[in-house]
Amino acid sequence: MKSILIIGLGRFGRHMAQKFLENGHEVMAVDIKEERADAAVGMIQQILIGDATDERFMETLGIGNFDLAVIAIGENFQTVLEITVLLKDLGCKYIVARATRDVHKKLLLRNGADYVSYAEREVAERLAIKFGMDNIFDYVELTPEIGIYEIAVPKKWLGKSMVELSIRNKYHVSVMATKKQNRIYPLPHPNHVFESDERVMVMGTSKDVDDLE
Repeated sequence: MKSILIIGLGRFGRHMAQKFLENGHEVMAVDIKEERADAAVGMIQQILIGDATDERFMETLGIGNFDLAVIAIGENFQTVLEITVLLKDLGCKYIVARATRDVHKKLLLRNGADYVSYAEREVAERLAIKFGMDNIFDYVELTPEIGIYEIAVPKKWLGKSMVELSIRNKYHVSVMATKKQNRIYPLPHPNHVFESDERVMVMGTSKDVDDLE
């Protein structure tokens, strides 16, 4: 279990907090607006109303005791940058921040952020890949070049095993799992024979995945 600080209780912050809580982590949230805090009371037990750019207020939180701090504010870059610097100065172990522009991401990383999320951009890119390529059911980006794609079993794979197909050598992708009736089976055996009623999760470039069909 991790101890997590969420700063900002807009939609992004609430979704993050909810997911962390579902996964068994301890969450404390901070927001400057009382109405946003009130809206999240039913979900988050520990909520404080205060200004996260105020050093005296932030010192009372014991920032060094949190495993992770998420700055879930996206509309004001200056505020995000100030909070990032302050968290770093107060000994925060790991900082996740939001950005909407590349230059903002660079500045946040240079001033204490450990990871910067393009929330809307990441969703847009994921949906563009999902709906822009045939037979893509889901997609997770690992690097700008490599991702994990959930796809229908290619017709040329049906009735054949991984060994027969020599998938990695011939198609330049790695099979990470198969999925059948919403159940995932990771790292299938080399003798696994592909069937038409299952899906397969492969890791590779978008070009190599697209070439499978």
